Amino acid sequence: MEPTIYDLKKQIEELKQQKLELEEKLKKYTNNKQHIKYYENHKDVVKERAKNYMEKIKETNPEKIKEWRHNAYLKRKEKNAS
Repeated sequence: MEPTIYDLKKQIEELKQQKLELEEKLKKYTNNKQHIKYYENHKDVVKERAKNYMEKIKETNPEKIKEWRHNAYLKRKEKNAS
């Protein structure tokens, strides 16, 4: 038994509503004004943490850096090919 057009339209509307709800929940966790304000006020601290993290990775797992660089190269290559 195939779904009718009415059933499909109803399902589409439900999925649209669900998508909107999930987007609202996601906004709570991604780059809201508090995050932006924190990074503006603590720019030096954030940069220092990133620098320390990279140095730690260089010492403990240099293969990871090679992997990141290779992936970045592949993405650049793909982007330039497009």
